[in-house]
Amino acid sequence: MATTTGSDTDSRTESDAQAVESDPEQPAANVGWRYTVSQVRRDPTALAGLGIIGVATLVAVIAFLDQTVLPMFGIEQYAIAQAVWMSPNAEVAPQLLPPAWTTNVFGEGTWAHPLGTDDRGRDILARVFYGTRIAISVGVIATTIALVAGTVVGSVAGYYGGRIDDVLMRAVETLYAIPFLVLVIVFMVAFGRDLTFAMIGVGIANIPTFARLIRSRVLSVREEDYIEAARAAGVRDRNIIFRHVIPNSFAPVLVQATLQIGVAILIVAGLSFLGFGAQPPTPSWGQMLSQSRDYMLPDPWFSIWPGLAILITVVGFNLLGDGLRDALDPRINN
Repeated sequence: MATTTGSDTDSRTESDAQAVESDPEQPAANVGWRYTVSQVRRDPTALAGLGIIGVATLVAVIAFLDQTVLPMFGIEQYAIAQAVWMSPNAEVAPQLLPPAWTTNVFGEGTWAHPLGTDDRGRDILARVFYGTRIAISVGVIATTIALVAGTVVGSVAGYYGGRIDDVLMRAVETLYAIPFLVLVIVFMVAFGRDLTFAMIGVGIANIPTFARLIRSRVLSVREEDYIEAARAAGVRDRNIIFRHVIPNSFAPVLVQATLQIGVAILIVAGLSFLGFGAQPPTPSWGQMLSQSRDYMLPDPWFSIWPGLAILITVVGFNLLGDGLRDALDPRINN
């Protein structure tokens, strides 16, 4: 009886793998981040969303450097803005100047302020530009808080089931039963009205969305053969959850997270409109909309630009979320 050495087995395995890769009739596995990236690159909707998000993120990074990082090195705040354009808090006359291509009671627009000025004579273009930092940072941080907490809670509840599932999910459902804005506003009234507590409040209010979503996936994943094999091999539950259960349940959660960033941007803009979140004179799109309430009929331009910025940014995240859903959903790709 012939025996097979370890080297012969390894070489045979490698040759078999090469044969599979070279076989044009062998179907490719629709898994892995490489496949997801390739699917997103073929999707014009996802690419459009990525383009919008890329531009918004670049603007947010520049604004962050100008407002936060450069002052640490003794450089004046808004130094980049003043070198290229002007500080978003610099007041000029006349007030409520219209865009460069139109006129109003204050006079003709000028290309020195292409989108006009607000009721205090501050350049709207500069304020929309620097408001991007607030929108992107709030959306990403608030969604990250909800994603991490919701994933842990939903995974533990779905994996263990029984009494642990009952306790955790009843707590999640109690949180879910409270109206979203009421929960966030109460949280901010109790702890503070600034932007930090706005992000934390929005993150906490979004935990049920992610917890319920990943729990529904974990309930099916935990019955798979590889999970049973890991249990039989003596792998700790913690390692099974974080190495096997969560990664194999994460696709719909990732799609939801992308969409939820846009929702968080809308919510924080609404909070800023109501006087919560970023406080003056920090540029914020919601705050700009709030300041434009008394001028919407005679000077609608004042409210159009921050509203358009919110619309475009949220649409960008929604487009990317749709593209990721198409790439990660096996029912679409098979």
